[in-house]
Amino acid sequence: MTDKVKAIPDGFHTITPHLTVRDAKRAIEFYQKAFGAEVLHVAPAPGGKVMHAALKIGDSMLMLNDEFPEYGGQLAPSAAGSAVALHIYLDNVDAAFARAVSAGATVKMPLMDQFWGDRYGQVVDPFGHRWSLATHNRDMTQEEMQREQEKAFSKMPKSA
Repeated sequence: MTDKVKAIPDGFHTITPHLTVRDAKRAIEFYQKAFGAEVLHVAPAPGGKVMHAALKIGDSMLMLNDEFPEYGGQLAPSAAGSAVALHIYLDNVDAAFARAVSAGATVKMPLMDQFWGDRYGQVVDPFGHRWSLATHNRDMTQEEMQREQEKAFSKMPKSA
């Protein structure tokens, strides 16, 4: 075989999120319903858990697995949720947001037109992962974005 192996396999980007969840089979079903995920591969582990799964959402890959604390693959401790958000740009964020909530996600930040030119909102999936969903609806210069940011921040309560 003389073909050179690609360092980044077809269909992958440089960064690919890889989530550890409790009940990966249920997570896969949720991501299919909420985000239209296509299941590319599921590798079962002994005992019925998912050792590895590869999903495709839009043009991007998402990998996930069940937690395996005995091998160092446990969930991050969290009382307040995840410090990470996975961001998805979509053609119709309103429909996608409604679909995610209907599938079981909790609204973290309602959809709104934001100062940076996106219609944007956040949900938390049933497994504790935060997802930001957006449709870009306005191209802006840095100066326009700065003006809109200042206007938006002037209306916000002052933080401590």
